[in-house]
Amino acid sequence: MKAAPARCPWATTPAYVTYHDSEWGVPQHDDRVLFEFLLLEGAQAGLSWLTILNKRENYRRAFDGFDAEKIARYGDRKVAALLADAGIVRNRLKIAAAIRNARAFLAVQSEFGTFDRYIWQFTGGRPIVNAWRTLRQLPARTSESDAMSRDLKARGFTFVGSTICYAHMQATGMVNDHLVNCPRHGGLGAGG
Repeated sequence: MKAAPARCPWATTPAYVTYHDSEWGVPQHDDRVLFEFLLLEGAQAGLSWLTILNKRENYRRAFDGFDAEKIARYGDRKVAALLADAGIVRNRLKIAAAIRNARAFLAVQSEFGTFDRYIWQFTGGRPIVNAWRTLRQLPARTSESDAMSRDLKARGFTFVGSTICYAHMQATGMVNDHLVNCPRHGGLGAGG
């Protein structure tokens, strides 16, 4: 009897399983969701993704549902409140980056019409479907994430190094990095 395909081996906790099975690698085209992942990936820098997943609802509350227009207007009083909020990562540089990135995000929307139209250009508008067999094969960065990082930085974004950009690409389905024996790999196909 053939064993049922197993999900990617990193999905080991209930939070990871839910995230793996419902979000990771699903192509996203909603600007608010793309912005949420960009800010969360920046907040994750130096921490585990599980830490951020466990704080995600707190981030949604603290950052006004990831409303870029509101975040772009945050001033000293809001920054002080965020620094006092135990529900999020209280790092002054990451909070400042979220505000700066909201402003840069709005500029990109203004230039391209949508952030979606801008960000998906780095994969030619379609998901890159990889065929990895082991976690060791997954790259931390690619030429596409390098290009995305360079362009985002040139537009004023911060906390957008190539590794963060690649994690963003994985999370938002710009790349399908589910292992080939994972049921989600084929389930997502080439376009969601």
